[in-house]
This record gives sequence, structure tokens and C-alpha cells, in this order.
Amino acid sequence: MGDDCVLCTAERVTPWHFEDEQCWVADCLVCGTPMVVWRTHGLPEAELEGSLLDRLAGIAAARYGDGGFWIDPVRRRIPDHWHAHARPAGGFFDVDREQPRWFQQAGEGSE
Repeated sequence: MGDDCVLCTAERVTPWHFEDEQCWVADCLVCGTPMVVWRTHGLPEAELEGSLLDRLAGIAAARYGDGGFWIDPVRRRIPDHWHAHARPAGGFFDVDREQPRWFQQAGEGSE
């Protein structure tokens, strides 16, 4: 585990949709889309990656509908810990998600 890796610490700061011994699926703090995170710091073998992506696709289909999403495998902010996002079709951010309480409070009084 990376001592400073936020995916390794797996703090529950957004809604979680699934977890087992291999992975967890929660809303991304930055973009609000469901993301699957392999519990092991690093990159999985291709077969395991496929099963992790299947888990994400099931969660995404429940949220966006069949064909209403695309899988984004690019690890932009944390490149050395495997994770992937399910983004809404034609989009990048989930604009319909409810903002986390900490985000709402940070914006209060700033207008």
C-alpha cells in the first residue's frame, strides 16, 4: 500500500455502491461518476482487469441505463493505482449527482 495513496486508504467520503475482497465501487470525489478501484496498489493482470470492469459496468448500467455510459480507463490523477470510471454517454462529469456535504458547505457564503 502506498502510504499517501488516497485509493489505498479508501476513505468513505462519497457514496459507495459495492465492495468485496478485490475491489470497491464508489462515486469519484472529483467527477461524481462511479469508479471501480482495485484494492491492491498497482496494476492487475488483464483477466482480473476484465472482471473489475464488468463489476463497474453493472453499477453503471443501473445508474445510467444500458448503453448510457462509457468506461474511461485513463488514470489521470493517480496513475499507479488501478481504477476506472464509468462516465455518462456523451459526457465526462456526472452533473446530476448530489454534491457532497463538505462541498456544499465550502461554497456557502462565497457569493
